[in-house]
Amino acid sequence: MEQELTAFAEQLVRLNGAMKELFASGNAELFSEINRAVKELHRIQSESEDAAFTMVEEECKVIYSNSDMIVKVLRTTEDGVIDAGAQKALNKFLHNIDAAVIEIAQAFGLI
Repeated sequence: MEQELTAFAEQLVRLNGAMKELFASGNAELFSEINRAVKELHRIQSESEDAAFTMVEEECKVIYSNSDMIVKVLRTTEDGVIDAGAQKALNKFLHNIDAAVIEIAQAFGLI
């Protein structure tokens, strides 16, 4: 069970790092890295029987649902061009994910 928590924490760090780099660089290709980290978080959580994951269920739902919305917004962009409206939505979804990551890290005593 501790391995699952460690793997989950590693994916949180991966997700946070990709989001930090995205905010700093604006490199939209990092959305793929974010999506991969979120998928791995979901896999670890859904396969685990550890009660610790129940404790952060709501925060995980925030991460997953906002990640899904990011994908939907990106699919609606024309030729990959992110207009002001899409950028505002993406920033909001990323902020929601970031807040949930922080709450999970606090719940697990990582920060």
